[in-house]
Amino acid sequence: MFNFCSPQIDDKEFDIPQVDTPPTLESILNEPEDEEEPFVLEDTCLLNTENIDAHSCDTSSLASSDSGDPSHLKRKKKPVDLNVTVHGSVLRHSLLKGISAQIVSAAVSHIQTHTQKVIAVGTSHGLALVFDSNQALRLCLGTTATGAEYGAVSALSINHDCSRLLCGFAKGQITMWDLANGKLLRTITDAHPPGTAILHVKFTDDPTLAVCNDSGGSVFELAFRRVMGMRSCDSRCLFSGSKGEVCCVEPLHTPPDLRDHAITHYSLLAMGSLTKILVIGLKPSLKVWMTFPYGKSDPSSVPQLAWQFVPVQKTVNPILAFCRGDTVQFLLVKKEETGTIHVIKQRQLHLSCDIISLSWINSRTMVLVDSHEKLQVVDRPSQEILETLDLDQVQLVYNSRHFKSLATGGNVSQALALVGEKACYQSVSSYAGQIVYLGTKSAHIMTLRNWRERVDCLLKQERFVEALSLAWSFHEGTAKAVLGLFGDPVKRKGVVADKMVEILFQFAERSLKKCPEQGKIQVLEQHFQEVVPVLVDYCLLLQRIDLLFNQLYGRLVENVVAKGVFLESLESYIIAERLGHLTTPIMRDLLAHYHGNGMMDSLENCIVHLDVTSLDIQQVVQVCWENQLYDAMIYVFNSGMNDYITPMEQVVMGNKLLVYISCCLAGRAYPLGDIPEDLVAQVKNQVFEFLIRLHSADSSEEEEVFPFIRTLLHFDTREFLNVLALTFEDFKNDKQALEYQQRIVDILLKIMVDNPDFTPSQVGGLFTFLARQLAKPDNTLFVNRKLFDQVLEFLCSPDDESRHTERQQVSEKHTHTHCNGVEFAPEKLICEFLYEKKHLYDRIIDCYLRDPLRKEEIFSYIHNLLSMPGYTSEEKKTVWDKTLQHIQVSADTHTHTHTHTNIHTMSVFSLCCWRYFLLLILLEMTNREPLTMKVLNSMSGFIPLPAIIQRILQDPVYGKGKLAEIQGLILGMLETFNYEQTLLETTTSLLNHDLHWSLAHLRAAVTRGLHPRQDHCNICLQQYKRRQDSAEEIIIFSCGHLYHCQCLQQKDCGRGFSSERLQAWSCYKCSSNQGGRGSATEQGRGRSTSLAQVSIYLCLYMATLDPQQEQSWDQLRCLYRGPSRLAILSELSHCHSNGKVGLVNPTQQGTGSIFNNENFQLKLSPPPLVEE
Repeated sequence: MFNFCSPQIDDKEFDIPQVDTPPTLESILNEPEDEEEPFVLEDTCLLNTENIDAHSCDTSSLASSDSGDPSHLKRKKKPVDLNVTVHGSVLRHSLLKGISAQIVSAAVSHIQTHTQKVIAVGTSHGLALVFDSNQALRLCLGTTATGAEYGAVSALSINHDCSRLLCGFAKGQITMWDLANGKLLRTITDAHPPGTAILHVKFTDDPTLAVCNDSGGSVFELAFRRVMGMRSCDSRCLFSGSKGEVCCVEPLHTPPDLRDHAITHYSLLAMGSLTKILVIGLKPSLKVWMTFPYGKSDPSSVPQLAWQFVPVQKTVNPILAFCRGDTVQFLLVKKEETGTIHVIKQRQLHLSCDIISLSWINSRTMVLVDSHEKLQVVDRPSQEILETLDLDQVQLVYNSRHFKSLATGGNVSQALALVGEKACYQSVSSYAGQIVYLGTKSAHIMTLRNWRERVDCLLKQERFVEALSLAWSFHEGTAKAVLGLFGDPVKRKGVVADKMVEILFQFAERSLKKCPEQGKIQVLEQHFQEVVPVLVDYCLLLQRIDLLFNQLYGRLVENVVAKGVFLESLESYIIAERLGHLTTPIMRDLLAHYHGNGMMDSLENCIVHLDVTSLDIQQVVQVCWENQLYDAMIYVFNSGMNDYITPMEQVVMGNKLLVYISCCLAGRAYPLGDIPEDLVAQVKNQVFEFLIRLHSADSSEEEEVFPFIRTLLHFDTREFLNVLALTFEDFKNDKQALEYQQRIVDILLKIMVDNPDFTPSQVGGLFTFLARQLAKPDNTLFVNRKLFDQVLEFLCSPDDESRHTERQQVSEKHTHTHCNGVEFAPEKLICEFLYEKKHLYDRIIDCYLRDPLRKEEIFSYIHNLLSMPGYTSEEKKTVWDKTLQHIQVSADTHTHTHTHTNIHTMSVFSLCCWRYFLLLILLEMTNREPLTMKVLNSMSGFIPLPAIIQRILQDPVYGKGKLAEIQGLILGMLETFNYEQTLLETTTSLLNHDLHWSLAHLRAAVTRGLHPRQDHCNICLQQYKRRQDSAEEIIIFSCGHLYHCQCLQQKDCGRGFSSERLQAWSCYKCSSNQGGRGSATEQGRGRSTSLAQVSIYLCLYMATLDPQQEQSWDQLRCLYRGPSRLAILSELSHCHSNGKVGLVNPTQQGTGSIFNNENFQLKLSPPPLVEE
């Protein structure tokens, strides 16, 4: 058994050289004194718990390790993603060399660990070895004689103050030892049923109380007493194995700083059976607080339990983690104010492995071992796997012998024995952030690395990018399983930042030393492109610009390629506005490098994003002038000199000038940003003053007035007017701006109107612009009446098709705002708007009819106007009259021209059916019967007559008067007509289907080939092939019998002689079997009746059915099950008085047709009408 208790294990004194084969204790004692080569256990990853050796046992995540494969150096590395989460090596894996040496020497095969101040190891010989924190053997408890009697040590437990040790044995005994002097205090032999091994024995927080679990699946409480100097132990059964075998038990142990926690008074115990877990309280009285089933799991999976106190919502409460299989469940246990224990289920953890060991290493991190002996470090809140290690080298000890109770005869259940195959409870022990794993030949300890160790592990492997990413996660507080960072957050960030600066220097030095000395320039560039952006990024994240531009750049500038890569990498950070200020030397080198390599676009992008105070104005302006970097020039003039006019005079031309003017007038800086608020008004005034200048500064005598506006109008009239329109949108309460607006409009009119230099389209664009401005509700522009008329004339001109839609919309807005009821414009929308305002709705009909795109909407307009409230009767009457007038004209035109209908009505009739009924309503209300008849006659050519009648009758207008009395009757007749029409179509379809089916089957029957059973006649028994009479006919029946025609005639098997060729025959043999030739005649329609005759002469074809075909048809009718639809409908056509036998069942005489049945009914009535 193995048990230890120490914050860290000191094993420096065991740091001895390695050997290939670990020696035994006997071989060491027998070695000569002058032996030069001492022994050391073979371990390729030896690690001291205090001094970490990068070449010994440093562990790292399997997912991020190169596994020592040098081939990865030949691959081209991808750019590093700085947002990738890096955890590094989370666990420190150390070999307990002192204890391992004793394990090998003592041939320990079954051990259990418990970490406290001492380490106890149980052996298969019944001994318990106790080591101190320095791995020195302090006590050897028990004797080999005791081991022979009790068996191997199967369970160990040390109380919280390391004063007592409990040992459980394979044959069921339990002993208690005093760890101060190694004295045996108790031997317990009757605590549980005999013949079962001790699987678990554990102290609770109460030193007088312990629990044990045996191989029978039962759990017992052990209460230690001392009365009058006599030590005793009382046993109480907590759970019987007959109700379900318990595989593991775990009491709740409270940390020293939480001894006063309210939950400690209940002495909670978790028990894991094969089907569920139970949480019980041992104090103040035994009580079951919770049971929870596992769910579906593998029968061979091992139940696991682990307690941990976790801070949740500003309080610290215990959480029980349990699993069986691949799912870890968490239960939060808390005490309510009422004194009851409340259990809350937490989020599950799903893994793709079978877990055989479950341990907490701190309140947020768990360590799991799967059935393949892969160790996984998991962060519980995020459920992220931080690291994966392989424990094959540990060679874990499994407790299969004890679970099978081999020492007592193996009297255990098969389920418990199956679980024992993977049980390693006694090989794993955790305490105070340390986990010990015990193998057959060695002991290993796992502890969390502090944050510096995790970073240094990556640095030793020269994984600088991952080291920086991990350090940054420590800096930002996003790292997992953090150890060693305490105190104020600002101080923690300062400590981590200093470490990151150190890493940056190391990274830069390493990149300069290991850069390729020979090869292509692309190889050098690739090398530094993997280094320099990382340096820049983390310097900016740490806000250490001084470090970047002074120390690091000072080292990189020694290499020309590194310098170029550094300067080019700054562009992305400048454009992203992460870097806004450059030192003078850096700016000078950046200009020279970009200019020398022709990277003018990149240079311009950098200049417009940099702080102007960091620029050398003279140098920048010179470079920009030489390379026509106008955006950069504008930025320098605007931001550096507050000059917004010079760029328009000397720098900018083309579309860029329009955009620049638009930005200045809108208060935005060009090419990005905003103009300072205190300069917005000033800049607007300066731009307006520039535009309305009478002459330029260096004007000649030939220069026309207002040269700047003229130039912009000639360059792009429409876009310049759009810029002005956008600018005027912001002019509301600014008096100065409104004056500029009026001034610019006057100048535009003066320059463009009656000027042959501008095309009509350009002048039209001006008029459209003016109309939009005049149409605004808060318009303050003044335009004289003559010019106003010119604008309207342009907008309403039907000959100019340019920008038709835009002019029409502007005209409508303009008329809505400024027209005073004068009818002057022929444009449809304007006229319609004016008529609407003046309530001249009948005139709007003309607008619809004259517009070819909207004339089909006229009926919708009329219908809405007549049906909607809000219109007077006089207004509706005028619309009626106008509509009737057009209908009259249309009807007259239709009467005199028979080749086509009127374009305004008849063409619409074929498209909009329901609108006819509107016209009929109008005609009916006006009692114009002749015109109504003409419209109805015109409609009948396009619309079915029933649809016309139904539509008329459904109209509310015809719901009154004389027609209302018979309206329901007519509608019912229409419904009946529709139903009977549907019935007729269905009946016709059924008749056609039945006829096709019958004829198809008849054809298949009469054309089917017949195959004779024998090659001889069944009467004369002579083969027909041997007859020499060529005129002899052969007859084959469907039953397969073959006869000579003369033989059948002699037997008198023929009937119905209408002609020689049409004589009907019956099979002689079949007729004889059925009772004579007479019965055969009656049953000639049976199966033996001939369906075809085969003769050596040509067949005789006739249009009517021959007797054989009639026989076939009769046979099909007999074989057909039940009456067909054709038969039923056929009988309907016959009179019931004929007395003929019905077709429904022709074989039964006297039954008659189904229509002779009194209860037979065929309902043909239509469905009832549903009143709306």
